[in-house]
Amino acid sequence: MKKQLSKRDIDELNQQIESQFGRASFFGKKDNVMLIEKNSVKLIVKDQPLFFYVNDLLVPTLKFLLTDNFLKKVTVDMGAVKFVANGADVMRPGITMFDEGIRKNECVVVVDETHNKPLAVAQALFSAEEMREKDSGKVLKTVHFVGDKIWLI
Repeated sequence: MKKQLSKRDIDELNQQIESQFGRASFFGKKDNVMLIEKNSVKLIVKDQPLFFYVNDLLVPTLKFLLTDNFLKKVTVDMGAVKFVANGADVMRPGITMFDEGIRKNECVVVVDETHNKPLAVAQALFSAEEMREKDSGKVLKTVHFVGDKIWLI
């Protein structure tokens, strides 16, 4: 299913992006923005897939973040890279750094400590303050990773 987004749809999408990510006016009213449903995945496409939906949560694609990373970052050690790149959730011991101000349920990008390259997009299960206090356990739920069905679209 493909649906061309109207000017009103684009306004609503921009409002959702601003409220969720703090960035205004991602898309102009004259942009050719489409909603494509493929293999039960809802994608927002403008030349390439930029966002997709997980339930009602709007999530940027990793390919988009490679060119324009606007999410807060969580850095993992090189021992965690293989697991995160294969879709594993992120455990606290594998984290070496994270940006301040991460809120619970916020989307963050997970990067490796050597090259600072995006490996996954995850949903924070705790705020930055709560993560700092933890020394074990799962702290990020991976929603998109290199090689998953979104990556391959």
